[in-house]
Order: sequence, then C-alpha cells, then structure tokens
Amino acid sequence: MSTSATTDARRHKCPGCGKPASATHAPFCSQGCRDRDLLKWLGEGYRLPGPPADGAFGERDRDD
Repeated sequence: MSTSATTDARRHKCPGCGKPASATHAPFCSQGCRDRDLLKWLGEGYRLPGPPADGAFGERDRDD
C-alpha cells in the first residue's frame, strides 16, 4: 500500500470509532460520534497536562 493510499484511508475514517466517515457528518461517521466528541471537548477531555494556573489572574478581575 502506498503512502498516499494510507493517508486517504485514514482521512476517511471516523476519529471516534474508526468506521468509515459519512459526508453529512464529516469527519465523523454519525451524529452520535459528533456529539460524543463535543461532550469530550466541553468536559475538558482534551486538555493537556501543565503547571497549575496562576491565581493572580482571577484576583485582578475582582471588584472588592
């Protein structure tokens, strides 16, 4: 299998479950996979580990 064929095959698979992607729900296979991906984003499931956030930013916004 050539590199371009491998790239094309990967491009047409649902990132959620690996099934073939649907044109109406691209790049996903169904509305269910689209919704699961959105819920993962909203639930911060895609966040990257890093140092704790600086607490001073929130304190500057307060009106005491």
